[in-house]
Amino acid sequence: MIEPNTITAGDSIKILSRLTEPVADLIFADPPFNIGYKYDVYEDRKQYDEYYEWTEKWMKVCVEKALKPTGSFWVAIGDEYAAEVRVIARKLGLTLRNWVIWHYTFGQSTKKKFARSHAHLFYWVKDPKKFTFNDMAVRIPSARQTTYGDSRANPKGKVPDDVWSFSRVCGTFHERVKWHPCQMPERLLERVVKVSANPGELVLDPFSGSGTTCVAAARLKRQYVGIDLSAKYVRNAKKRIADTLAGLRKGTEIAENPATLRAQRKVNKKAKTSGRKSSKKKSSQANKTRGLFD
Repeated sequence: MIEPNTITAGDSIKILSRLTEPVADLIFADPPFNIGYKYDVYEDRKQYDEYYEWTEKWMKVCVEKALKPTGSFWVAIGDEYAAEVRVIARKLGLTLRNWVIWHYTFGQSTKKKFARSHAHLFYWVKDPKKFTFNDMAVRIPSARQTTYGDSRANPKGKVPDDVWSFSRVCGTFHERVKWHPCQMPERLLERVVKVSANPGELVLDPFSGSGTTCVAAARLKRQYVGIDLSAKYVRNAKKRIADTLAGLRKGTEIAENPATLRAQRKVNKKAKTSGRKSSKKKSSQANKTRGLFD
């Protein structure tokens, strides 16, 4: 039996295979993308067939052993294996509710092709008629409200579209950890947790890594279980959760549309620059005045 509110060091396939009954109301999996990253105890570089077989195994054990009949299953993956993950889920009998595109800013610069600035977030359920979807918890202002001033706008806002704009976690962000090469935004995970799990229910992350899923779950008063191969990552993630709950770690305010914040920063920057110029001008005039009357 897996104890709630714990993160365990080990192989998620082996650990979840030992379950005698499903425990998770929500599973969020952000596996290695097989693009060459070097993690603490794992190098993300497998041959295609090996990676595909491994993906089949961990997805199968998540769905058949860990996920409750009314549970939701989310998977984050890159372009290289998005199609394969979709096919595997179909074989497992899951119902696809959304194929969400996470559009992130702060992408890599390229010269010979368009810069990639997205990842895939698959959202499935086991039972297409019985599942949790807390729409009121994730609603955002609609264009009718913010742009068009339309009286027909729902004052409660709208459910977000299936393209989510959140910045990647930059080195300057409060939530950034220095001990893990990959880290998803807390705000993105908070949306997933809010919509797919109720307070008190259990959220499972079979590749907990930096601990973001568990942090979001703990902050939102959901139970959590994390699993990772690295004992170092497990120790650090536990501390991150403890520090977050104790108020020692801040999150990062990331707009639904980062362009909004960029515009605000430009305005603020102009105001500061204008203020400095004005101060310099006043100072210069004051000096000239003092010179006349000294």
